[in-house]
Formats: sequence, structure tokens, C-alpha cells
Amino acid sequence: MRLLFLGAGGTGGYFGGRAAQAGADVTFLVREARAQKLRAQGLRIESPRGDAVVQPQVATTADLHGPYDIVVLSCKAYDLPSAIEAIRPAVGPDTAILPIMNGVLQYDTLDAEFGASRVLGGLCQINATLGPDGQVRHLGQHAAFVYGERAGEPRSARCVALEAALADAAFNSRLSPAIQQDIWEKYVFLTTLAAATCLMRGAVGQIVSTDDGEAIVRDMLRECQQVAAASGHTVRAEADAAALKVLTDRESPMTASMFRDLSQSGAVEADHIVGDMVHRARTLGLDAPCLRMAYAHLQVYQARRAIGA
Repeated sequence: MRLLFLGAGGTGGYFGGRAAQAGADVTFLVREARAQKLRAQGLRIESPRGDAVVQPQVATTADLHGPYDIVVLSCKAYDLPSAIEAIRPAVGPDTAILPIMNGVLQYDTLDAEFGASRVLGGLCQINATLGPDGQVRHLGQHAAFVYGERAGEPRSARCVALEAALADAAFNSRLSPAIQQDIWEKYVFLTTLAAATCLMRGAVGQIVSTDDGEAIVRDMLRECQQVAAASGHTVRAEADAAALKVLTDRESPMTASMFRDLSQSGAVEADHIVGDMVHRARTLGLDAPCLRMAYAHLQVYQARRAIGA
């Protein structure tokens, strides 16, 4: 099975690098400067699960030769249009597209471009970033890669083949029979985390240690859960308990990646995550005052960033 990972940043670099390390046929589609560095130095992974240097197969848009069996997208939402154009030469009649992006809005775009039957469902759970020298830095033990068919036979030939390709990789890989539900549960958790940490400008522990912080976080989580339920994806009890444990931990240093991007004056996925949840709530006739406040805050940030303020 030929796998193409778009980009070799923290997320794509870790999962693609570990898959290649385990013997999977992985190619990274990257820009020319990154390609030169990877060819010269290899893909360096620093992780509590073990450091590694992988000599990866690398391609740029100029020398990309398809088709691939599966193309993995780990880009930010605002880069999705350019990502679609970049992967077109890699897509053949039987190629599957596997986004492990945050949120759910990307599926509308990918379905329209490639057809719903060719777009798998996926998500990842990892805290990883690029270091100053281009190394992939995995910040913790947890690394999960979850995927599956959004309709039809869960154990399709392509998903079973991917399961085999990733079996020996140094991360938790799971073929899910209910990937849509898994995606929505992560979306609910992530939206709550992003809305809270961006609005309050702090970590989970700092927020819930204030007089009203935990109540506000719980309200945000409830608003997201109501949208999920009205959309046909009621959050399961186990996922609810896991989310609450993380989101109410007074010792937790956790922040959303969106908050870290905002803190560095970077682009954020505000419209794709919090904004999309607000839009869905409004369309469904649900009140979401906490999420609306958080999104307004993010919109102001984006407006000020656009004018360089």
C-alpha cells in the first residue's frame, strides 16, 4: 500500500515517520526547502516513545508521481484549498483521501472535490510540533491515529490494508467501526478546549481554578454536546466522562493548539472549529451564548491580525 502524507510537520511528520520506520511505503509531499533538508538530514523524531531518524521518501509538486492508495491530510483548515491542488497529481481512480484534520467542515469540501465514497473519516490525538531545526518533537506519550469508512462496510479492503500497514508503527492505530461518532466526539471536546483557552487566555487548570471558570467550561461543553446530539451524534457516556476529566482538572497545563497559535500571533482555525459549531447551533435553533462570546473574541483577533494591529 502506497501512502502519501501531505507535509512533514509535527502531526504528519510523526505519524508518517513512524509508519515509514515500521516498514510502510510512505512518501512525504513537501515544499522544496523542506524536501532538501529531509533528504540531507532525514526526518528526525524526538519522543518519549523513542527518538528516531528516518530516511524518508520525499516528493514535491514538481516530481510527484501517483497514484497513491491513500493520501493523508493533516493540514490546517485554512490551507485545505491549496492542499487539494497539491495532491491532485497523486489521486487516481482508486485513491482514498484520509483527513486527520480538526473539525468536521472539511468533509463537505473534500466530498465535493473527490466524491464522498473516496473520502475516509479520520482523526488523530497527539501533542507534537516542529523544533527549531525542523525536527518533529512529540510532547508526551499519547499518539493515536483513528480512521474508518464513513458509510458501508467498516472493514473494507482499503481500511484492512491500512490497518496492516500501520500495525507495527509506534503509535496507537485503530480502525473504527463508528468513525463519524469518533470524529464528532473529538470535535465537541476540541471546540470546548479551544473556545475556553482562547477566550480566557490560559490553560485548563488556570481557568477552572477561578471562581466561575469550571461552570463556564461546563456550559461550553454542554452547548457543543447539544449541537452534536441534534446532528445525530449524541456524545457517549465514556467520551463525556473522559472530556470532563480533562476539562475540569485544576492541575492541567493543557491548552488548545489554537490558543498556542493565537499566542504567537499566528493564523487560527477559528471559523472552522468554534465558528462552525456556532453556525450549526444557530441553524439548529440552539442557544450557545458561551460559544458565541468565544467566537466573537476570535473574530476580533482575526480582524486585528488582518490589519497588522
